[in-house]
Amino acid sequence: MIAVLIAAIVIALVIVAVVIAMRRRTAASPGAAATGTPGRPRPSVAEFHVSGSRALVSFDVPLPAGDVDTVLRDLLVREAIEVVREKRHQLPIDDVTEVVALGRRDGAWEQVGSVDLNTPGELPPPMMPELLPGLAHDPTFDPFEKLAELPEQAPGLAPARSDDRLAPLSEELRLPAAIESGLRAQGVDPVGAGAGDVVLGVMRMTGYVVAPASDDTFEATRAGTRTLVRLVGHTAGDHPELAEGDIRRFAVDFASSGADRGLLITEKYGPFEIYERERREPRARFITRERLQGFLDALTLG
Repeated sequence: MIAVLIAAIVIALVIVAVVIAMRRRTAASPGAAATGTPGRPRPSVAEFHVSGSRALVSFDVPLPAGDVDTVLRDLLVREAIEVVREKRHQLPIDDVTEVVALGRRDGAWEQVGSVDLNTPGELPPPMMPELLPGLAHDPTFDPFEKLAELPEQAPGLAPARSDDRLAPLSEELRLPAAIESGLRAQGVDPVGAGAGDVVLGVMRMTGYVVAPASDDTFEATRAGTRTLVRLVGHTAGDHPELAEGDIRRFAVDFASSGADRGLLITEKYGPFEIYERERREPRARFITRERLQGFLDALTLG
């Protein structure tokens, strides 16, 4: 009898442990509220309140200098309506005649746009776009097929500077308005962002589910294919070329990960060694500074 009781307790503890582990794993994955469905990045809501006849929704979105692009403005206004729709049972909106979307600029809230309600408290039907305009969303498209076509030196990019300094990445990347808006909606400012933040943001927009594995490593999944993504950053004073140690560590970690593909993303320049490694292991690719534009174009345009 005692043995049966002990066995029952052990089984119960195992079940509890499994449930806790599953909840932790779910909590560790990127928030659905911040990411949304592929192609529809949902910006993080920082504040929501009703002031008189106005419903104010403040998003943790960095606004660009100057005028806000119409793509970003429309995205935030439409998302603000959906936030009010979700919150209407928590906060009365019977007297609301205007929904206002705000973003962050220089540490302060700034109005991005608004929509008037024809009837107080009556929201328009859902009008969130399924996709950001201009993005490729063919689930059968494989950006890896385009990697072999990327030039070793992208047109218009200078080779590594002799003074070991790299120009800001934003000065060399050409990002369509839809991409910039989608990045800002995820809290990424394209002006100061590193290569890793830009690429991961675009991958989320184009159908990848991205989950962190460590501080510099992520797992991106789309259509059942798992991709190990390693980020190698660059700070002022660093050598502008990808270090041999980073290359070796990535190769070893990818080989032991069990992932279908591997990507190393960096704004540093790529040494000749990466091409030899890619020939030996074509499932692992290095997206270095001279390849970033081509890879982003392949992701977004198909």
